[in-house]
Amino acid sequence: MAQQLQHYLCTAGLLPTLQSSFRPLHSTETALLRVLSDILAAVDRGNFAALVLLDLSAAFDMVDNDILLQMLQTSFGIGGAARKWFQSYLTSRTQYVRRGTARSTIVQLICGVPQGSVLGPILFIMYTADLVSLIQQHCLSPHLYADDTQIYGASGLSDVGALLQKIIPDV
Repeated sequence: MAQQLQHYLCTAGLLPTLQSSFRPLHSTETALLRVLSDILAAVDRGNFAALVLLDLSAAFDMVDNDILLQMLQTSFGIGGAARKWFQSYLTSRTQYVRRGTARSTIVQLICGVPQGSVLGPILFIMYTADLVSLIQQHCLSPHLYADDTQIYGASGLSDVGALLQKIIPDV
């Protein structure tokens, strides 16, 4: 399923171009080179550059499965039997903690994608795909790597206040 999904997303051009993880020919190097190149180019033009680094804590555990299932259909065109398969894959999951022979009670999971699975990272990318356009709507540049997000921008010295207000609104 992971190979079919990856092939579909790549051939249909549905993966965010500014996501450099869990994809063929995209790596930490592509993320670093893109962000560093953009920032150095801005500084070379005499501009001020600002970068904010975000790291989501327990990101894969926080995926809202209802939202993800809705996105599969509306944003990625995955409906019918395929969507039902994903629904069955994501829902009715349980977990428990074991230490030695002791085991906690079994808990029903209400969110998250299975970690350690081949599909988990692809589903996470799909879940966060709209983040790229949201950041760009604020005239900032995004780049994502797994659950890490870089948000950056540049401005002339006279507009530094406006740039900082966009990046850190409460400053």
